[in-house]
Amino acid sequence: MNMPQISDVGVMVKLLQGLGAEIEGVGTTTLTVRCGQVVSDEPDPNLVGRLRGSVLLLGPLLARVGSARLASPGGDFPARRTISSHLQALRALGAREIDGAAHVLDASKGFRPASIYLEEASVTGTETAILAASAAQGTTEIRHAACEPHVSELCGFLRTLGIEITGDGTPTIRISGGGSVGGGECRLRGDYIEAGSWAVVAAVTGGEIEVFGAEAIDLEPIVSVLHRMNVACNVEGDRLIVNQSIPSAIRQITTAPWPGFPSDMVSLISVLATQAGGRTLIHDWMYELRLFALEQLSGMGADLFLCDSHRMIVDGPRRLKGRNLDTRDLRSGMALIAAALAAQGVSRIGPLETVERGYANVVERLKDLGAKVAVESK
Repeated sequence: MNMPQISDVGVMVKLLQGLGAEIEGVGTTTLTVRCGQVVSDEPDPNLVGRLRGSVLLLGPLLARVGSARLASPGGDFPARRTISSHLQALRALGAREIDGAAHVLDASKGFRPASIYLEEASVTGTETAILAASAAQGTTEIRHAACEPHVSELCGFLRTLGIEITGDGTPTIRISGGGSVGGGECRLRGDYIEAGSWAVVAAVTGGEIEVFGAEAIDLEPIVSVLHRMNVACNVEGDRLIVNQSIPSAIRQITTAPWPGFPSDMVSLISVLATQAGGRTLIHDWMYELRLFALEQLSGMGADLFLCDSHRMIVDGPRRLKGRNLDTRDLRSGMALIAAALAAQGVSRIGPLETVERGYANVVERLKDLGAKVAVESK
């Protein structure tokens, strides 16, 4: 329940259906999934190439049919993001890699419990380890696990299916797997990154907004930075409220694993920094800054100085100018929409599909907020 109507969900639905799943409620906020029989160990390569999250099919396929063949997962900057943490966890649990194209694995003897130290606290890598460990008879311990809310949400759902899991939300998770598993229900929490994105849209345009559905504890790392930047916002229950503000620069914003400031907000907070009075250093030590979007911001008139591939200095406020913009990835695509709304003149942004991967009905929502936006016919 509360399933987002975004294109990434649509791609995953098609992948599951291709593997034999029966899914009801497609296109609504409530999906019912049944998978009595898996008909293939190879998800559609074309669909896999469109979705980073397709990597999460590896563990369940190996558990159900003993083998998996996965093309290279796509999504944002696939060449920069490996699945090494996923493969590390699967190998520890007994899977064997087979030479060949893409990713071919065998676990025909089943998974075995293991003690795993993840070399990277990857969110999806941790989720892959949890899913596979749920099928291993015995207790598996995962250390250096990701602590993000998405991981805890997955663990909560698996508990409703009858799997014993403890420690989620901490760096050490224990799973007692291999038992009987039944059906279950789950209501998804609101996406705190999406909520933070809309907060930035309001802040850079001098507007006001109320965003419903995200949990206060999930929003805390984002709201903390917004407060420091003099954005008048507060959280009341499941409402994030942003009032008219005059943003101010802060000395430094640094990303960190949960509960630190999320890397997914870097592009958006960079746009906010262009409209804030003073100088801000933005440091994303986890990933390389999205240089393509930053180049476009500079072309709009932003005052940016790239120190290296992980650090950038932004001086503001600067009046941005509209121009043609290219949405190369999901988060920077939404950031460019925010920049276009703050800019003087007309901007043309595309492809829209990139942003719709993670933001449902983005054009309709922008119109509801008063933005002058239209979709040009192809």
